[in-house]
Amino acid sequence: MDKITQQAVVAPKAPRHGMIGRLAFAEQAVPKTSAAGMRTAAVTPGGKKGSGFFDRMFPELQALNVSEDDLAVLAEAMKDAAPNDPALDNSKIPAGFTYLGQFVDHDITLDLSPLSGSIEDPAMLKNFRTPGLDLDCLYGAGQGPHRFLYRQDADKAKFLIGTATASPDVGALPPIPDLPNDLERGRHGVALIGDHRNDENLLVAQTHLAMLKFHNKVVDLLKTQGVADGDLFAEASKLVRWHYQWMVLHDWVERLCGTGIVAKILHDGRKFYRFQTVPFMPVEFAGAAYRLGHSMVREEYSHNHCFRPLPPRVFKADLGLLFNFTSLSGSINGELNGNRALPSNWVIDWRRFYEFNTPAGTPNFEFNHSRKLDPFIAPALHQLPGFPAGREGNLAFRNLRRGVKLGLPSGQDVAKFMKLPVLTEAELSSGSDGAAAASVGLHKKTPLWYYILKEAQVKGGSERLGQVGSQIVAEVFVGLVQGDQDSYLSQNNWNPTLPAKTAGTFNMTDLLQFVGEISPIDGITTVATL
Repeated sequence: MDKITQQAVVAPKAPRHGMIGRLAFAEQAVPKTSAAGMRTAAVTPGGKKGSGFFDRMFPELQALNVSEDDLAVLAEAMKDAAPNDPALDNSKIPAGFTYLGQFVDHDITLDLSPLSGSIEDPAMLKNFRTPGLDLDCLYGAGQGPHRFLYRQDADKAKFLIGTATASPDVGALPPIPDLPNDLERGRHGVALIGDHRNDENLLVAQTHLAMLKFHNKVVDLLKTQGVADGDLFAEASKLVRWHYQWMVLHDWVERLCGTGIVAKILHDGRKFYRFQTVPFMPVEFAGAAYRLGHSMVREEYSHNHCFRPLPPRVFKADLGLLFNFTSLSGSINGELNGNRALPSNWVIDWRRFYEFNTPAGTPNFEFNHSRKLDPFIAPALHQLPGFPAGREGNLAFRNLRRGVKLGLPSGQDVAKFMKLPVLTEAELSSGSDGAAAASVGLHKKTPLWYYILKEAQVKGGSERLGQVGSQIVAEVFVGLVQGDQDSYLSQNNWNPTLPAKTAGTFNMTDLLQFVGEISPIDGITTVATL
């Protein structure tokens, strides 16, 4: 079998889309007056069942009931009609953040509830992830219960790393040897990782791999600093978690929600995401606001110098192939009848996904921006691999329907409750998608997920979230870190300590530089950061 392209040789399986502790902040009082002098609504703290459950952020608000036929009309209008038009790229957010965002989602939520019926009480909906940025998707339950994740030799503080198998000389593609750049896999190709969903598509899988290697590099650093072998794992995992938490809040959340919003919430307090003792996972966040990443997905990517979308190209890296080169969704199935591991010519070139200073004239180089934050979703996500044609395979429809099943309120009701500007009916009716929404009355009472994306388009210039989306997303992420008694916020004025372009900060580009594998197939370990 040709490991180079393997175009639809094996029908890919359906992907599974998902995209602590006590502390003094948990029972904070709700300010009666905001910094701007506007009186805020009283908010009932959620999470009565504890951190292992979903709950409502706005329990006072009524659910929005919409028929599936009306949802289908809106979902169909949410298809990107020009998925390869660079004018519809978001120059403010590199494409790597789409999949870092998915990795983060898998770190904080796992909803196994079926879509077959209404969910009467989201507080009884189990979240099979701890709602915190604690990297349980990476570390699992630790070296004891999940020892299959870790080395068992002298480097037992490190994760196992798999091998991307050598790619032969095929046509215009040069041979590439074995590379240590795949997830560790079992005999049937199943990735041995803390969250199976991170082998759903190749980009989130390579992101997970970068996090594994980040931990391993921190172990190496601590060894040089004289940390005892018996303390290496605990010290490394703590340092990794703190830098990851800082990066998520300041390099990811602030790109989505605006510079300074994290500091503002830390100073003023959370007004809407409140919990009694430990954080819970709000359905308004998990079922709507944080599903923004689906809007950012590209139809094609410049993956490395072998697979790129623009002419003169050899082969393209479209979503179908990025799903195909996984075990969960594709053809990596070891001893059965497909690839036993990732072919080495599919190892990622991170220069194409994050802001590195790649020299002009670099051969076969194109940079990937994310797509604009708006209501339009890549056509490939309107027909998910492994699903029959129609509503069931349409991710936009599935998101809208899940919002109804979860009993989410309308976007207008949320905005009014938060005392933030409400989108007008004219704004919600704008564009082809808005016309479809208006045709079934959804410009008057609008599903929250669609409202968040429309607000980003109308108020955020399609580059960042609007006020409602920003407040929900930022407050939840800040609350998740505040609610972890072992997080970096539990320390006294802690700032990142690992090497970074700007001392005292830590971005995703710093993490990749620290790992030292910017483009393994090109032999590039480090490169200047923009």
